[in-house]
Amino acid sequence: MSVLVIDVGTTGLRAALVTREGTVEHLRYEKCAPTSPFPGLVEFDARAMADAVLRVAAEVVSLADRIDGIGITTQRASTVMWDSQTLQPLAPGLGWQDLRTVGDCIVSRAEHGLVLAPNQTATKAKWLLANTPIADRSSVRIGTIDSWIAAVLSEGSLHVTDHSNAAVTGLFSLDTMNWSPRICELMGVDVAMLPSIVPSSGVVGNATALVGAPPIACLIGDQQSSLVGQGCVTPGQTKITFGTGGMLDVATGHDAPRSPQRSSGGTFPIVAHSSQSGISYGAEAIMLSAGSNVEWLCDDLGLIDSPSDSDTLAATVPTTDGVVYVPALLGLGTPQWDYGARGTLLGITRGTTRAHIVRAVLEGIAHRGADLVDAAKADTGCEITTLRIDGGMSRNATFVQALANATGLPVEVSPVTEATTLGAGFLAGVAVGTWNSLGEAVRTWAPRQTVTPTDHLDRETWREAVSRAAGWIPELSGLDF
Repeated sequence: MSVLVIDVGTTGLRAALVTREGTVEHLRYEKCAPTSPFPGLVEFDARAMADAVLRVAAEVVSLADRIDGIGITTQRASTVMWDSQTLQPLAPGLGWQDLRTVGDCIVSRAEHGLVLAPNQTATKAKWLLANTPIADRSSVRIGTIDSWIAAVLSEGSLHVTDHSNAAVTGLFSLDTMNWSPRICELMGVDVAMLPSIVPSSGVVGNATALVGAPPIACLIGDQQSSLVGQGCVTPGQTKITFGTGGMLDVATGHDAPRSPQRSSGGTFPIVAHSSQSGISYGAEAIMLSAGSNVEWLCDDLGLIDSPSDSDTLAATVPTTDGVVYVPALLGLGTPQWDYGARGTLLGITRGTTRAHIVRAVLEGIAHRGADLVDAAKADTGCEITTLRIDGGMSRNATFVQALANATGLPVEVSPVTEATTLGAGFLAGVAVGTWNSLGEAVRTWAPRQTVTPTDHLDRETWREAVSRAAGWIPELSGLDF
């Protein structure tokens, strides 16, 4: 028995099988990067994305003896508008990083008291409707990537999203667990254009575009999928995905958050996943730049030839010799939320080598990981005793050890680099009977390795360094979403 998982990320997409034993097989990948026609704008070709999904999915289906169900996990909040009759996009898709609606977010807060961010769907949908010639609005459909892929796989018969994706659009009400009529009206979005909200785990229809028309049995946002994929389903269980940026998610249980807004410690409440039996919640903390700092060392500074060299070079020195790096290339997320902070390198002397700088970059990212953990503890009251990690940086041994030392926690490394695939597979598998419960499914998860603290990193000096990085561009530091 196996589950086909379609995983659409920001720069690429993949399909793979998740087996009953919790392994990932027959992985197929295609690049599908967005474009930036102007600084701050991020667009993508939704039709090209759909065609790539169909190609990789069909290839994996051809290699499988049997497909019991399909799980779909995707980047969140990126927005597509299409015609329900032709199943053709009506405009370029807007990526979650797109910043063209910053002004709308500021106006929405000033005039209506709505706290919206440009990386949410709400103002993207408003912009698309206002800037696209549309002959017949009755056939217009708007959705996030999961909705679009479900529509493509079902040849237009489905227009659905799940609670985890809907809850981060800015159009959703936690009180009703449905679309907010007031916010939709203020954004000029007819609720009829939006998808029906369904549980994350549950059969919603069939993928008639694929051989055998297997049932679509899971829709879930990528970070929530990674949370489930690393077995974090009980309160306090926590993961961080270290990719281009860093995302911490912690399971908090079945009690709904008191407010949908950012908490005092800088974390956001999220819907972790849902099923017919109920909704599980969580909290999320965000690091705006993680692996991008290593790419900077490689692509821009030329200190190393490839990201993997950062581990090798950093390991040649036992410490940074007093050098501290604050990874704020795009500002600071949780807990500071200072968009005007900038990357800062302190403590350089005549004796500083490139190895010290590379190690300082890895330790700076580790310190930011510890900041996220501290914020999650403060905001949720959960006891976090172990940290699970995935993403490209989870394969960097020097970084993982620094993270354990910064947090003071044992770090369990995911057996697969992208745990999103496992999470969607687990949720879909439970829905079609591959496993009897989510608890049974996640028991197949085991870390590739566990790294325990061997030392401690100087958190006081770190906090002083962060204070030096803060507010470098005052006008950006004044923004609050």
